[in-house]
Amino acid sequence: MIYLITGGERSGKSSYAENLAKELSAKPMYVATARKWDDDFQKRIDRHQKDRDERWINIEKEKHLSEIDFSGNVAIVDCVTLWLTNFFIDTKNDVALCLEQAKAEFDKIANQENATIIIVTNEIGMGVHAETHIGRKFTELQGWMNQYVAKRADKVVLMVSGIPVTIKGQ
Repeated sequence: MIYLITGGERSGKSSYAENLAKELSAKPMYVATARKWDDDFQKRIDRHQKDRDERWINIEKEKHLSEIDFSGNVAIVDCVTLWLTNFFIDTKNDVALCLEQAKAEFDKIANQENATIIIVTNEIGMGVHAETHIGRKFTELQGWMNQYVAKRADKVVLMVSGIPVTIKGQ
């Protein structure tokens, strides 16, 4: 089962995903895709880890999610935006190559047997128009990847002001 939880910044996506994971499993996995860019970002990562209690299996994985064995587990992947950023930076902003690599990784995890994967993403294209060319390229990349994941997902939930709105599935 694949869930996609999407929405704007601070819309309640991660909280919703975490509550869902705890409903589905006594020992869910939390896969954080953030790259530790600086001390401030490390503090953010530390704060998020402290928010999760001993029930959680915490995994830090910047890009190669297919190296994780999701079978038999409930897992949150948080989030597609940070995950794509890692591909985007490493491919020197090559949108086509980045999309190809990210789709291949997603396909590998989506094909794992007996896994429930809750994927958190952002709808960055619904906000302010990016000022820079690179920003617009990344917004397009994010939109294309969101479409790709949503097509494969069994259930898609759009978070609006903390309220989950199911847009695909039951």
